[in-house]
Amino acid sequence: MAQLTLYINGRPYTVGCEDGQEAHLMEIAKLFDAQVRTVSQDVGQLGETRLFLMGALLLADELGDLKMRNARAEAELARLQAVQAALESRTVQALEAATAKIEALGA
Repeated sequence: MAQLTLYINGRPYTVGCEDGQEAHLMEIAKLFDAQVRTVSQDVGQLGETRLFLMGALLLADELGDLKMRNARAEAELARLQAVQAALESRTVQALEAATAKIEALGA
């Protein structure tokens, strides 16, 4: 298990993570640090626990919004795939009908 020191709002925090996950953990720590710093600038120092709580809640809110947008996009994709399948079916039927007419003319 790897040990990393992350800096959140200028303070060091040593955490463990699975080997190979260090870069990912550093990236998400940077996101959290940026959120905490924004909260700190907006409302001032609240104390570490409240500051972290506000930062986490804002990130959770953003995550919820993204999940909702993703669900809408997936629903729209499913709708469009159904439309595409229906159009493909109608196209095949039209081609089969045209083929039958052409063959009837040649007979």
